[in-house]
Amino acid sequence: MISLFRPLKLREVELKNRIAVSPMCQYSSRDGFANEWHLVHLGSRAVGGAALVMSEATAVSPEGRISIDDLGIWKDEHIGYLKKITDFILQQHAVPGIQLAHAGRKSSRTSQWKGDKLLSISEGGWDIVAPSAIPFSADTGVPTALTPDGIGKVINEFKAAAIRALKAGFLVVEIHAAHGYLIHEFMSPLTNKRTDDYGGSFDNRIRLLLDIVAAVRSVWPDGYPVFVRISAIDWRDDGWTLEDSIALAAILKDKGVDLVDCSSGGDVPGLTIPAGPGYQVQFAEKIRKETGIPTGAVGIITTPAQAEAIISSGQADMVSLAREFLRDPYFPLRAAMELGADIQWPLQYDRAKRKK
Repeated sequence: MISLFRPLKLREVELKNRIAVSPMCQYSSRDGFANEWHLVHLGSRAVGGAALVMSEATAVSPEGRISIDDLGIWKDEHIGYLKKITDFILQQHAVPGIQLAHAGRKSSRTSQWKGDKLLSISEGGWDIVAPSAIPFSADTGVPTALTPDGIGKVINEFKAAAIRALKAGFLVVEIHAAHGYLIHEFMSPLTNKRTDDYGGSFDNRIRLLLDIVAAVRSVWPDGYPVFVRISAIDWRDDGWTLEDSIALAAILKDKGVDLVDCSSGGDVPGLTIPAGPGYQVQFAEKIRKETGIPTGAVGIITTPAQAEAIISSGQADMVSLAREFLRDPYFPLRAAMELGADIQWPLQYDRAKRKK
């Protein structure tokens, strides 16, 4: 059997294949609400054969948004339309997943196509927070270092968001601890200069993530998986390292995390990153080999043959596609045709399954 189309069971949730839609910001919400755009965007990838359809980074609080146009799940009113989306995804025999996020010092922005600029308070922006009062860059503003009470508030916001996500029909929850957003900021010595229980040593710097994992796991059903997305390295020798990620993954495995989604970078600007096809797969492979935890590979995975090679060689348990899914919502159906896998197509599209 083609490895890319073998099922993957995590707890009681079974993915019909190893292809996931990576979280991709759409900058199309007002006050955090999902709408028709999100239904069609996520729904079409479910129709296209993806096994796991992940929402974009979904803010656990208004100040946790990257931009003012980000999706949110900080109030009960957000649940209704999200439930409409998850119902449709499930109807396509796909699994709906949600990525819970707090942008930390990289928040209060305008959307990318509106210039990706700092949004002032007078323009509808908000005060930004971080582990330490260190700005990301000259145009991001200086964040306020979170107090212990502020940290507790963030943990409770992730917990409350997980409860809402469950009500909204999601079966997988992913905690976003990558790309220089709040949790990653705490993990990396480049951005965490605290001297309390949440700073300094490795154990202290990962404390916020572990506290959030515990809070989410406490309300998430035992039969449903929890993922964590990490930046496996900071691409700086004095930053977060692959060895740190391996140590963290072993701890996460014992704390009830079911898969580590392996990305990289994003904590500090101005670095030269050797991006190329599958350039981050090595991190998923190493973490999987060293810890035994299932891993997801992401980053310039664009062809069926490449995706199949990653899974068949045991480099990762799942591949997550981002830009390739923007170019082709039906990548899994095309991949099955190219690789010779006989999979079920939506009945409405079955007439196109064989080229004649």
